[in-house]
Amino acid sequence: MPKIITDKKLIEEVLTRGVEKVYPSYQELEKKLRSGEKIRLYCGYDPSATALHIGNAITLNKLAQFQALGHEVIFLVGDFTGMIGDPTDKKSARQKLTREQVLHNSCHYQKQAAAYLKFNGVNPAKLKYNSQWNDKLNFKDLIELSSHFTVQQMIQRDMFQERLKEEKPIYLHEFLYPLTQGYDSVAMEVDLEIGGNDQMFNMMCGRDLVRDLLNKEKFVLTMKLLADETGKKMGKTEGNVVFLDENPHDMYGKIMSWPDGLICPAFELCTNVSSKEIDKMNMELKKNKVNPRDLKMKLALEITKINHGEKAAKAAQENFINTIQKKEAPKEMPNLKVKNRVYNIVDLLVEAKLASSKSEARRLIIQGGIKIKEESAKEFISIKDINQKIEITSEILIQRGKLHFIRIIK
Repeated sequence: MPKIITDKKLIEEVLTRGVEKVYPSYQELEKKLRSGEKIRLYCGYDPSATALHIGNAITLNKLAQFQALGHEVIFLVGDFTGMIGDPTDKKSARQKLTREQVLHNSCHYQKQAAAYLKFNGVNPAKLKYNSQWNDKLNFKDLIELSSHFTVQQMIQRDMFQERLKEEKPIYLHEFLYPLTQGYDSVAMEVDLEIGGNDQMFNMMCGRDLVRDLLNKEKFVLTMKLLADETGKKMGKTEGNVVFLDENPHDMYGKIMSWPDGLICPAFELCTNVSSKEIDKMNMELKKNKVNPRDLKMKLALEITKINHGEKAAKAAQENFINTIQKKEAPKEMPNLKVKNRVYNIVDLLVEAKLASSKSEARRLIIQGGIKIKEESAKEFISIKDINQKIEITSEILIQRGKLHFIRIIK
């Protein structure tokens, strides 16, 4: 039986770091945690992609903090809710997924989450799938659950109001999403749910159901979202996401491409660097006492280290310094042995899997995204002509963008 930690300063850190809001109040949840009672909490992850992403790392990090205090943590895979599709902030209905698709997408989620949560040893996190109880609901159950909500509650949500103005369809199954997510809290009899602040409506629906059906309090803790200086959040829909299964070099490089305004928020939300140190960074940035690039390198190293280990993170940093800052070719890169001596550059890019199609290859060339370095050359040269012929006498190096290299061998 793990010891429940009730240290006031540790609890304060858990309830404030990266936290947007606590319902019904910070004080009531603090009192619960200070009592020494073990609570059960969870966060759900719908398998809309084959990997978790850096936004998910925010809630994983918070779950881990509660786990360190000795509380029971549930990592919930939304294999049922994922088939419906969360309408939150969506200007049109999500494409519904099959059970096979969501199970395929989520097959590596536990492994990725294990970079943050402990799934074995003392007080292990529990892995659950919400189809376990939602598959058992019948139509009578659905009508009963629906009776706890009004159409006004649902239709007043911002994204539905926008769709009404634009005369875009709102499907009935989209109203059922928050109801189904809310039922997760009832089925697991949780004391607390954690999620991004964009999930507040869905989580509060669960709070209502727990109160009505279990006659108990359910706390809700919303987390800040990782957003750039314009307020645009990092995510799959926005196309600027960093997935947790990306190789260390790509993860490090993508984080280095983030705007400077993300540095301190990302340290707060995605790492375990102390709040005191983050405050110092913030002050130094505001007073121009530190180069943002140096702090971003530290951030990229920290996040990559959490997900891939220290050795891989340091190798990714060294690779970035050599290839991006010093503009050198990396020491290690994939090799591709080819049969022909002469290739059209477009065909070679497709064969090397640096482009998924000839049209993408042509676009990369036109945009200046392709460089080559022949064996005797001292540096990479940009390819401008989509009809250029490449002769391979022994080997050449091809660079796509800043991070992707391949060695072509005859």
